[in-house]
Amino acid sequence: MTDIVDWVAVDWGTSNLRAWGIAADGSVVFEKVSPSGMGKLAREDYPGVLTGLLEDVQTAHGGPIQVLICGMAGARQGWLEAPYLEAPTDLRSLLAGAVQPMADNRIIASILPGVCQKAGGDNVMRGEETQLLGLAALHPGFSGIVCMPGTHSKWAKLSGSRIEHFSTAMTGEVFEVLRTHSVLRHSFNGDIDGPGRADGFAAGAAAGLDHPEQLLGTLFQVRAGSLLSGRQPDWCAGYLSGLLIGTEVGANRHLIGAQDVPLIGSPTLCALYAQVLTLAGASGTPQDATAIVLAGLKAARNFTNELEPRR
Repeated sequence: MTDIVDWVAVDWGTSNLRAWGIAADGSVVFEKVSPSGMGKLAREDYPGVLTGLLEDVQTAHGGPIQVLICGMAGARQGWLEAPYLEAPTDLRSLLAGAVQPMADNRIIASILPGVCQKAGGDNVMRGEETQLLGLAALHPGFSGIVCMPGTHSKWAKLSGSRIEHFSTAMTGEVFEVLRTHSVLRHSFNGDIDGPGRADGFAAGAAAGLDHPEQLLGTLFQVRAGSLLSGRQPDWCAGYLSGLLIGTEVGANRHLIGAQDVPLIGSPTLCALYAQVLTLAGASGTPQDATAIVLAGLKAARNFTNELEPRR
């Protein structure tokens, strides 16, 4: 069966890629998911993956399929590097920094750039900038702090479609490294998703919020608690997760005012961040991540006729 589309939106991540066929009225014709993320591909593999994914897709006008891509395909180790835009910047200009790694009679692919920050310390994001543009498109006039939980969480100050500044917290990656490669791993021998995890998370979150500056010392309480107080693996895993997220939120407390913080990420992770924000006297609202990235890709494409991508 052939799918007829106006164009195709792609979110190409490290672990997998998602593609949506978009009709002329903006509706979604199809969604396809592939495990061929950036982390599994050599540079020469990308054209074949995209061509195979769109094998049964045609355009309503009969011309080449316009494909707009965000995410890690534009990383230095990806398909073709899309150089960063430097913050502060208006995200409506994303397409001006796009690169075209593939243009033939069937597919014309464009990859959106990420955003870098040099003032106040080097920082980069790739993929999150499209989510921020999507948030701005879905919530016109929003101005405030946005949190994007993940392996490398982002905290960004957004004013309309303009990203003012942002920071990165390696919370998810640090959790995995400590859980699997540090002395703390001995406290996780067993079921780490048992009923005690919620209590451990609450205790860890409170400790991280109250004293984020004491993280390095507080971390060892995971091991000491299992040795001296009989803390079980589920409680220890919850405590470590809560401590790291609590420390992250605590470190950004000066940025969080009374305004609700949009949370963009997996539902499970966003729910944990919302819990910690509540403990901090703030609030966080999980967003539909798929709707957000689609809105960002659509918003970026609105400038197709005004801005010419680089080749």
